[in-house]
Formats: sequence, structure tokens, C-alpha cells
Amino acid sequence: MLYSYTQISQYLTCPRRYRHRYLDGWQEKDTRAAMLFGRAFERALAAYFLREDPTAVLFREWAPCQNQGLQYSNADTWDRMLQQGIQLLERFCQDDRVRIRQPRRNLQIKFTRAVSEKNDFVAYVDAIGTLDGTRGLIEWKTTSSRYAEEPDGLLALDPQLVCYSWMTGISEVAQVVFVRKRLVEVQYLHTTISDEQRREFGQLVEDTVRRIESAQFLPHSGIRFPQNPCGSCPYIGLCLGRQDLAEAALVRRPGAEQLGWLDELA
Repeated sequence: MLYSYTQISQYLTCPRRYRHRYLDGWQEKDTRAAMLFGRAFERALAAYFLREDPTAVLFREWAPCQNQGLQYSNADTWDRMLQQGIQLLERFCQDDRVRIRQPRRNLQIKFTRAVSEKNDFVAYVDAIGTLDGTRGLIEWKTTSSRYAEEPDGLLALDPQLVCYSWMTGISEVAQVVFVRKRLVEVQYLHTTISDEQRREFGQLVEDTVRRIESAQFLPHSGIRFPQNPCGSCPYIGLCLGRQDLAEAALVRRPGAEQLGWLDELA
């Protein structure tokens, strides 16, 4: 079986949610504007390094979303997000702090690693390049608020960066954060992942895979006010037995209903 950081993260958040998504076949509908914009923006970034027109690519990728009835947060609109994206691309080009040689080879790179005789782990790294002259892994992020930079060393605790460092063996990692706000900003964050962190993450992956293959899918309820992760979970309709909520947020891939053996195994 093939595993990824997203799968491990989903399971650790809530094993029942993992089952809903990866085994029962329920998938969240693509209705969040921020998520779709992030995908379009990453394609525009790739175009910049490929010496294409990134603004034209951003418009081409974002245009199909204009009339899809997406869910926008705060004061976002399709036009406003497009304008912010153009401004962020301009700022990024002016800063000129990131270099990626051979972009066709070093953008969206697939890495695969065996975690057992029957299981592999796969990761797609956004880029391998240099930030301010330091070579390492680079991850793009789009957000509506700044990433925290204090206390010093905080970025090294990011589990996704630790995962990518574990997959590649590269200790130097960076996040380039494109902040969509009234005055746009690009943050350039860098950290170093230690050998111990990589070793611990590998152990975490092996332990999580064992629990998944043992069909341990107990729910992790997030109902604890004022924080309430269950309330924002797209799979809450399934846990509550509310088909209307499930159908509003999810779609199910064909053939996923043939999974009765899991209940017997559990």
C-alpha cells in the first residue's frame, strides 16, 4: 500500500476520519476558494521558474473558479484574490531570493521510500533550490495571515517539513509564505531538521502504519469548547449519521462501498 504525509496526518488527527476518507471513499468537495487558489498560485510559481508568464498562468488557472459558487472566507472575492496573487508574484520576483536550477527536474519532485515489505511512502516536494544562497527543500504556502516566527526554532517543529527532510535526507528546509492581506507580504522562513527528528518521524510512520493495518479506527472526538475541531470537520455528517450534512460536504468515489470486511477485521 502507498502512504503519504497527508494520510499519516489524517490518521493521527482522527482515525475514524482516516477511514471515512481513505477506506470508505468519502472525499471533501472542492468548494474552498483558498484551497483552489493555492493550487492555481503554485502553477503560476512554476511558470515563473520555467520562464513563462506567471500572471497569465495564474489567470488561466484561476479563471474556471470564477462562477463555481465557492466558499470564500472573510472579505475574499474571486477578483480580490486574483489581484492579491498578481501582487504577490510581483513582490516575489522583485525580492529575487529564490533560485531553482533545472526547474523541470527540481519542481514538484516525487520521492518514494519503502516502510515495510509491502508498503511504500510517497512525498511530493514543491522544490529543491536555494534561498539566499542556502540549498535545501522549499515549500510554498499561501495564507491570509502571517506565519509565526517566534520563538526561534519554531519552524523546525513543522511535521510536514520534518517528513520531507526524512524522505530526502536533506536537513536544510525553507517555507516561502505568500500572505494575502491588504498589504501583501512574502515571508522567507528557514530552519534545519536534525537527524534525531528524522529518526523519530520514521518511527512514527512505522507505528501509524501498523495501527492502520490492524484496523484501529477509533474516533477522536474534538468536542471541547471553545475549540471544536469536530465542528469544522467535513466528515462530521458521517459521525452524526446525518446524510444531508455528508452529501453537502463530501462525494464518494465509485466502488468504495465494498468494504464490509473492515468491520469484521476490527
